[in-house]
Amino acid sequence: MTPLGIFDGLFQDPVFLALLVALLGFVFFVYLFVRRTITGFQEGVERGQR
Repeated sequence: MTPLGIFDGLFQDPVFLALLVALLGFVFFVYLFVRRTITGFQEGVERGQR
């Protein structure tokens, strides 16, 4: 069995795919949330200096 055969079995498992999609969605959501928080903070600091 080749090492790539392991991945073939994983990507056919619907539970694994659901967990993978949920994990990727969560990471994307956290990235956008942190990015929005930081940019909002920067805008607030700039407004406070004016």
